[in-house]
Amino acid sequence: MTEHVDWDARAAAFDDEPDHGLRDPAVRGAWAGRLRSWLPGRGCDLLDLGCGTGSLSLLAAEQGHRVTGVDLSPAMVERARAKLAGRDAAFLVGDAAAPPVGEQRYDVVLVRHVLWTLPDPARALRHWWGLLRPGGRLLLVEGVWGTVSPVGIPADRLTALLQPLAGHIRLERLSGDPLLWGRTVDDERYAVVATA
Repeated sequence: MTEHVDWDARAAAFDDEPDHGLRDPAVRGAWAGRLRSWLPGRGCDLLDLGCGTGSLSLLAAEQGHRVTGVDLSPAMVERARAKLAGRDAAFLVGDAAAPPVGEQRYDVVLVRHVLWTLPDPARALRHWWGLLRPGGRLLLVEGVWGTVSPVGIPADRLTALLQPLAGHIRLERLSGDPLLWGRTVDDERYAVVATA
């Protein structure tokens, strides 16, 4: 496990990062476009694990999807509930690695910047795969951050972990799109869409 982070303490300033709060219309539009390309065209049941303040949940709900978000931080969940008030969305406090939801209930499981923090990524992926309905998809946004002592999960490691589960794995490199991050980045950032 990586060092303990007090996410409740970080909740108030979490959305200040351009790719967290999606407050800049260009950054928000870039993420909305990517989600549209990754998610089914019709409204589906989507589970957002490690949802934070619900920024990606909100984009998914705006695109007609029914969202369930899970985050370990009660303060993050409170912000997500406020952000999506009045929408077809529910938020639960729980561990992303073992969320408090039933199996085969979701068309999409979306996880951004969470897998690398977990002590057993392979186990988490197997569990998440079991939450999908037949024909569902696992959407993971991950990366490797920092140069001196980098943290994260490289794309080749993640795709290797998914090989035993998924019939089809699509890898999309995201580092070269500064609109997603609100600036130019030179570290490894990517998305993986895995289907049966």
